[in-house]
Amino acid sequence: MKAKNLMIPVKKCLTPDNTIKDAVNILQADRNGEEKRGSDVLPVLDQAGAIIGILSVHDILKAVHPFYLSMAETNLGNFTWDGMMESLAKQAGNKTIGAFMTKDVATVQEDDSLMECIDLMIKKNVHQLPVLEEGGKITGMIYGKDIFYNITAIMLNKETAEKP
Repeated sequence: MKAKNLMIPVKKCLTPDNTIKDAVNILQADRNGEEKRGSDVLPVLDQAGAIIGILSVHDILKAVHPFYLSMAETNLGNFTWDGMMESLAKQAGNKTIGAFMTKDVATVQEDDSLMECIDLMIKKNVHQLPVLEEGGKITGMIYGKDIFYNITAIMLNKETAEKP
């Protein structure tokens, strides 16, 4: 099986100038939409349509997390206050995603095998990979969960795996 057979087509993309709030609105709409599950990542494209990064839920959490908490070796109670997360979330919403997106993005081609996808996911410690067509344009995302369901279907002698 090839990456193109299991990928989820990409419907929405971001640019580095989009805000965190823009990304959150897209992720929320996707999660509340007709699909069984929403995406946890969005591709970030340059003006030519080439992928230059991805923005994940983890990246959004980094936008809310103040840098000084990473340096704290003591109880966080000394550095936090009631309403801190709400205040930081409101501030983060207006920041552009270019500073928070993951820039070193591993990708696969549509005709790459699932084993190649698994290998790259393990080597790069990622849970999803953008899938590119021959010309380098993104066409979809392949998720570790979907590969897992495909593997379990094989293990359990089923035709296809059920996706969440």
